[in-house]
This record gives sequence, structure tokens and C-alpha cells, in this order.
Amino acid sequence: MFSLAILIGIYSYIIFALGLSGLLFKNYIVSITVLYLLFCSYWYRKPLTSFVIIFFDSIKRARNNVLAPIFIGIFFLQAFINLVGALGPELGFDALWYHLTIPKLYLENHSVFYIPGGLLYYSLMPKLTEMLYVGALAINGEILAKLIHFSFGLLASIALYKLSRKFFTPKISLISVVVFYSNLVVAWQSTTAYVDLARTFFEIMALWGFFNFWKKREKKWLIESAVMLGLAISTKLLAIGSVLIMSILIVTYFIYHRKSVKNLFIGLFVYWVICLLIPLPWFVYSYIHSGNPVYPFFTDIYNVGFNIALLNPIKIVVDIWGMFIELSDPISPVYIIFLPLVLVLFKKLKPEIKLIAIYSFLAIIVWYITPRTGGGRFILPYLPVFSILVAAVIEKTKDKRFGLVLISVILIVSFVTIFYRGIANSRYIPAIIGLQSKSDFLENRLNFAFGDFYDIDGYFKNNIRLNEKVLLYGFHNLYYINFPFLDSSWVKKGDMFNYIATQNTDFPKRFKDWELIYQNPKTHVKLYSKGGIKWAY
Repeated sequence: MFSLAILIGIYSYIIFALGLSGLLFKNYIVSITVLYLLFCSYWYRKPLTSFVIIFFDSIKRARNNVLAPIFIGIFFLQAFINLVGALGPELGFDALWYHLTIPKLYLENHSVFYIPGGLLYYSLMPKLTEMLYVGALAINGEILAKLIHFSFGLLASIALYKLSRKFFTPKISLISVVVFYSNLVVAWQSTTAYVDLARTFFEIMALWGFFNFWKKREKKWLIESAVMLGLAISTKLLAIGSVLIMSILIVTYFIYHRKSVKNLFIGLFVYWVICLLIPLPWFVYSYIHSGNPVYPFFTDIYNVGFNIALLNPIKIVVDIWGMFIELSDPISPVYIIFLPLVLVLFKKLKPEIKLIAIYSFLAIIVWYITPRTGGGRFILPYLPVFSILVAAVIEKTKDKRFGLVLISVILIVSFVTIFYRGIANSRYIPAIIGLQSKSDFLENRLNFAFGDFYDIDGYFKNNIRLNEKVLLYGFHNLYYINFPFLDSSWVKKGDMFNYIATQNTDFPKRFKDWELIYQNPKTHVKLYSKGGIKWAY
């Protein structure tokens, strides 16, 4: 698994290097992807085969327990339902805003470049997963990108199972996987081309590496952990908060094993350097173009300065309570139900599980003090660890009846997720099997009043030539735009365009003499022309 994670990271940086070199052409990307996959398949065929055999052997042994087949069945049923959603057209707001749009623009311009302005300001942030999406868009389109993110949910579940096996039996380990994968936020994220499941995979791998270090006391595992966390930071910059968590775990290790202070500082320094070295190319790229290595953080666009209000005890309680029960992308209620039991049983837990509890507590702190504008997906990378605590409670419960009650709670929540997401994802089936066109599906599902766009009647496709450009005002989610365009957020003096299109906004007064030639009440789009001539901004 560690080799697989590193290979994913290497491929991402290969695409990044192509982009910096201005070589993001489809034929180059496809050729390199095929060669890279062949290389990986050859050199890592034995480790991969061994891993698959060990994994399925563990599941086979788990089947001897009456509940294990139920857990396995729930997981695969949820995975199938998530797969249905992943095979349908993209509807996710952030995916259509920047996760897919920026890679699409990179491809169209054959390079990775800075996109100025107040719309796609994330173009300078680390984008490990979006580089994978560049390859996906070159080969197949957004469906392959969605399948990549779906796959990260499976990989995170496998990594969670393998980590759980360090503490529990196969059956108990399956419980942690089912609890994690039954989160509504996990199920939703598995159907869209975001990046949070990729970050979750790398974060759980970082913790797995740390526990290998804890058990084997081999420094190479601390390095592996740092590399994994570096890949997580390269996926989403907010993962840098996990460096604090892992640093505290490392300090705990050195105290527990009575290591010298010198070795502690060396270990921490090496860990920090590796964590920051992996995303360093992105930091340098951002600094060159903006003077800020973590742009747009610490700017007027995305101010992340410390707010003294965060220290208000009432706010702390309210926000953390809201995290468990009120997020727009809900996490499982199992965690809040089991929390009192974790506190009661804490003294009886294994030392390693106590570390998991400490990690979970620190994760909530990191979530609380860092930007969290995205609902449940901002706590998502830490849900695997919360799930291990749930499994630990089940293991420590001696009363069989009470244990069955707790397992019943987990099963009920899992079936609710299956039912809810089954209904939600059923909307994709007509489009997947060809009973409904993509255009009809998106016309009925996109939110045109909230920034989405699709050329539902084909007017732009049929009337805008490749050598013409449209200047956009008021558009937000640009992924489905199928014609040459400039956006008002990055247009500059001297840029040429033939048309002006507006969506949900007033027409600029400076172009008041332009003529309205098309409008669509469904998409709220209006198109203007000045006799078809080319105009300079």
C-alpha cells in the first residue's frame, strides 16, 4: 500500500512536470500513462499480488464469524451504490468550480499556469489529485476523474482495515471499515471528483506508518509516515494541520520508549522536513507567481488569521457538537453515540488505542482552528481514526447483549446510508444506461441560479466558432463550457473577444451599445454581440 501511494504521488508530479514544460498534450499524457502503468504493473506485481492474497485471506477468515458476512455485504453494497453515483455526470459544486475546471483549462492551454482573479484563485495551491484528473480528462473525461476519487474511498477503507488489524480481530476490524464507509459524507464524496477521499487515504497511511514505527522501532517507517503526510498536504493544504497531530504522537513515542531529547528533536526535524519537501514544488510555484507560497491563504481572498472568538468556551462546545450532528454533509451519528463509552472505557484501552484516542482529540482541535467552510468533508480525513475507536468499544464490551445493541446501532446507521444514497444515486441510472441524454440529465439537475452552466440547447456549440471567443460575466462553474471563452475575473487589457455572455448578473454598462442576440430563461444566460466584430478589452 505504501508503494502504491508513492506511485500515485510520482504520477501526479510527472503530470505537473509536463504542465510546467508546456507539454500537456493528450497524446503525450496517454502515452506516458500507459507506459507508467505497465512499469508499475511489472515492478510491483509481486507485492500487489501478495497484498491482495493477504487481504482476501483476512476476509475469508473473518467469514467464520456470523456477523462478518453481514459487514462484508454491507460494505460491498455501499460500494456498488457509490459506484452508480460515480458513473453519472458530475454535479458537485466545487468539482464544477475548480477541481475539474482548472485541470480542463490546463489541458486546453497545454500547460500548468497561474489563473489570476477572484474566481479560480485555487490555481496555485497544491493539486496532487487534480493532476490525476488532468490525466483522466485527457483519456476519458470527468467520469474517469470521478472513478479515481471513488477508488480513493476504497483504498482508504483497505488501509483502515489493515491498520485496524494491528489492534483487533478480522471481525472487529471490519466493524471499523463499515462505520467509516457508512458515513453519508464518505458516500457522497465517493460519487464526485473532489479531493477529500484522496487526502483521507494519505492521512490514514501516515498513521499506519507511524504505528509500524511504534511497533518495529525502525526509522524507515517514520520516514514513510512523513512521505504519506507530505502527499496529503500536496493533495489539500489544510492537511498541514496533521503535522501537529503527528508531532505530538512522535513526542509520545520518544517519552514512552525513554529516548533522548536529542533523538526526539532529530526525529521531529526530519519528519517536518519530509512533510514539507513533498509539496515544496507547489510552494515554489505559488511563490514565483504570487509572492506567497500558500496563496490564497493569508490574503484578502482567504484570510486565515487567528480569531480570538475561537477561544470562547460556548463556541467551542456548540461548534464541536454541531460537527457531530449538524454538518451540511453529515458524519455518522455513531461517533457521538459511542463517545461516552470511549471516555468510560479509556483506562481499559490498549496503549496503542489510547494513542488513537489522543489522535482523535487532536484531530477535533485541528478541525476547529483551521478553515472549515466545507461541511463534513473537512473532518472526513479523521473519520477512519474515529471508526477505530468505535471498534475498540465493541471489543471491550463484555456484556454480549449490550454488544449486540451497539452493533445493531451500527447496522441501522449503515442501512440508512444505503437507503438514502441508493435513492439519491438512482437519479443517475437513466443517464448511465442511455435512457436519458447527458444534456437532458444536466438540464434537470444543475442549479443554474447558483452558478452552474450547461449549453442545454446547443446554441453555443452550433454558433460559436473555434476562432471566436466569448467574454463571460457572472458565470461561476465553468467546467461544462464548450466554447472558447475569457472570464471577466482574469481578462486583461488587449484580450480579444467577439461576444459577451452574462449569467445571473447585469450587463456591463461599458458595453451598453451591444445587441442581445440570444437568451435562455432556464440557464439565465444572455449573449450579446456588436455586429459580430472582434473587440479588444
